[in-house]
Amino acid sequence: MELNVCWFVVLGALLAGYAVLDGFDLGAGIVYLGFKKEEDRRTVLNAIGPLWDGNEVWLITFGGALFAAFPQAYATAFSAYYTAFMLLLFALIFRGVSLEFRGKRPEPAWRGFWDVAFSVSSALATFLFGVAVGGLIRGLPIGPDKEYAGTFWDLLGFYPIVVGLLAVALFALHGALFLHLKSSGDMEARLRRWIGRLFDFFAALYVLATLATLVKIPSAIAHFHSMPVVMLVAAAITAAVVAIPWLVSRGRAAAAFLASSLVTAALVFLFGFAIYPNLLLSSLNPAWSLTLRNAASSHKTLGLMGAVALIGMPFVIAYTIVIYRVFRGKVDKDKLAY
Repeated sequence: MELNVCWFVVLGALLAGYAVLDGFDLGAGIVYLGFKKEEDRRTVLNAIGPLWDGNEVWLITFGGALFAAFPQAYATAFSAYYTAFMLLLFALIFRGVSLEFRGKRPEPAWRGFWDVAFSVSSALATFLFGVAVGGLIRGLPIGPDKEYAGTFWDLLGFYPIVVGLLAVALFALHGALFLHLKSSGDMEARLRRWIGRLFDFFAALYVLATLATLVKIPSAIAHFHSMPVVMLVAAAITAAVVAIPWLVSRGRAAAAFLASSLVTAALVFLFGFAIYPNLLLSSLNPAWSLTLRNAASSHKTLGLMGAVALIGMPFVIAYTIVIYRVFRGKVDKDKLAY
């Protein structure tokens, strides 16, 4: 396998890891305001509190790998999504600040402000991620100089917005399943009821996004047909989606969360299949697209970065395993909790 293709696979794995891991704490933030009791809200914060910042390491690693392996694609993407990325940055900052500042004062107004900031920023960050994915599948107005030739409004449209809403629905369901796994008592029973409604919302948007892809992006569908492995991924997604409510109804919270994780990762890989071998598809002229070849670093750089990744990634994976093992089980609120 060529080095540039290897790095495309690595980027896909990093993005899938981020979507699965940070997806549930973003989703927990999306459903957060649905809890009215202070005890329930503290349970949510303590479920994700020890994990959220480690989860975002995967996004940072993805950005660094994209910059090193495909610098031209990195530059053009950030130029195209500059305003959106600034909004995303503010949303991610507000999430972190909200988690840390909320418990510093007891006044209801203080906590209420940070509660809203936490939930809104979680939903906004998720929506922006989805809009970016939808725009990359649809294509961007990239000119012959490999530079973005559009405006902020060219990033929007029916299809990117549908994918953005699908991302919100997916992460909300994923987060509710994680909280269902970590909670107990009345909160666990309430989440079980919520999961049914969130599943219906996700399933409806999943069907809508699939139909929109068939109508708006026929080239992606034709591209899928050339890769038989896509059918296996699609079958795995369907099986996992169907299994989620069945597993929840039988009290198998861990298995339901794993099924949701599989759906999330598989959708990321479908996104990779949809754009391959492009990184940024030009909607003006496919010949102007940024591909794995014309946007890649030199062979020497890709090889050197591969050696660095082989050394560094085991530490990221080991940290993730250890931290999840340490904080496994139901949430236990004590005096040192959020």
